[in-house]
Amino acid sequence: MSAGYLDLLGPSASPPPTPAQRAMQSAFLPQIYERVWRPVGFNLAKGWPFGPDTAAEHAMARDRLGLGRPDDIVKPVADVLDVACGPGNVTRALAAGVAGDGLVVGLDASATMLARAAADTRADAHAGTRGPDTRGAGAGAAPVGYVRGDAVDLPFRDGTFDAVCCFGALYLFDDPWTAVDGMIRVLRPGGNLVILTSRRPLVLPADVGRDLVRRATGLNVFGDGEVTGALADRGLTGVRRHRYPLMQLVAARRP
Repeated sequence: MSAGYLDLLGPSASPPPTPAQRAMQSAFLPQIYERVWRPVGFNLAKGWPFGPDTAAEHAMARDRLGLGRPDDIVKPVADVLDVACGPGNVTRALAAGVAGDGLVVGLDASATMLARAAADTRADAHAGTRGPDTRGAGAGAAPVGYVRGDAVDLPFRDGTFDAVCCFGALYLFDDPWTAVDGMIRVLRPGGNLVILTSRRPLVLPADVGRDLVRRATGLNVFGDGEVTGALADRGLTGVRRHRYPLMQLVAARRP
């Protein structure tokens, strides 16, 4: 816990094999991720200026997960997991919709990302805010904790969390469907799962588009119906999706 997060990987963790995964482990990307990399890259992928901005994305995440709004007087008491949380921007936004008796956990494999997440969370707590889109969420919001662990082999017991999200990371995993299985496993019955991930443009043939992007960047690009079908096949209900030009937001519930 000396670095501000619980480290379950240690120095023996295997180096990330793809260019995209190496970037997430770098010391530079966490410095620009929240203010430059994510808003510019994600907003363009969501169809900026017509798609939702970061604040609207966070609000949609809270809504799909069954959480409250930052300015709500009464918020749900919930345990929430943010898988592959990066520098904790989504984690803190989720905490703004959870009552103080709940807990929001951000998990990531990158030590540099988690160091930034812990530092920014401490700074926000001292300033009495959770970020620019969560004003009024300071003292009454849920506590936030961070864990360094493997997103494809989640280090939590079955049915630990009321809500689980994975924003902008599923396409980084070598084995995304095993990661999805883990997210469902740690979700309590009746809990909500939300995934924001890549979407392959229809102009690219399925196999060709997937292989080209994977070889060039190490990223997976998911076709229309691929993520929703995987959740439905695993027994989740109420599966729904919002499509953007290069991304998709998928939500479902564990019965």
